[in-house]
Amino acid sequence: MAERSADWLNQALRDLEQAEASMEADRHEWACFAAHQATEKALNALNLALGQQAWGHTLTRLWAAVPVKAELQPAPPEAIEDRLRLLDGFYIPTRYPDSYPEGMPGEHFGRLQSEQGLSHATAIIKWVRAALAAR
Repeated sequence: MAERSADWLNQALRDLEQAEASMEADRHEWACFAAHQATEKALNALNLALGQQAWGHTLTRLWAAVPVKAELQPAPPEAIEDRLRLLDGFYIPTRYPDSYPEGMPGEHFGRLQSEQGLSHATAIIKWVRAALAAR
């Protein structure tokens, strides 16, 4: 089977573009979800490039599955686990109204969350891209 990490990384970049477009359209719940999805695909690309396939949607687990973390160059972004935890919080509540006692997800997410999600996703994806290029 062909090694597909480049496809996963390229889709991560497209998802990041979607996150930016959603933020500009004031669809902050979608911006946050797309930031999560972009990061998920980038971590899948990293795992594939290192010779393994990781499964699931929890970013902290996809990161935990990455082998040889200490050998990756450049070094991962500062506080990567905390960045991933913040993005993990966008996976379900951005999409489902029953994640909150009342109201739809669009009422619970705003520009601040979009900017945080995009900032963390961008830093992680930029790093994954550099780490893959250095291999």
